Amino acid sequence: MTPESEALLAAAAKLQAAELLFKEGLNGDAASRAYYAVFHAISALHLANGNTFSSHAQLIGRFNKDFVRTGLFAPEYTRIVTRLFEDRQLGDYDAVTAMADDQAKRDVADARRLIDAIRA
Repeated sequence: MTPESEALLAAAAKLQAAELLFKEGLNGDAASRAYYAVFHAISALHLANGNTFSSHAQLIGRFNKDFVRTGLFAPEYTRIVTRLFEDRQLGDYDAVTAMADDQAKRDVADARRLIDAIRA
């Protein structure tokens, strides 16, 4: 199996986990898994081009440069990835602020939409 195929499988597993966590009311954890689903899917795109990155910021920045600015993906996907990254930090590190249901639901849905676009 190729590294990009493995990354897409990881994306699918993380997305499934996000959906299950959301159904259980674990919104912060669902948002975190939604972000990591997208992280692995974007990693698959980069791996297909022979690129790897050592930080989340590099991965997201190059996604924007190589895939959004070139017109392969709509600009809204940059905003989605950025929001998912921010929500992941909220879900993982902010023990005080609870994530709202609608916010987690949007994160999971947007992760699915972006992953579907990458697979297409």
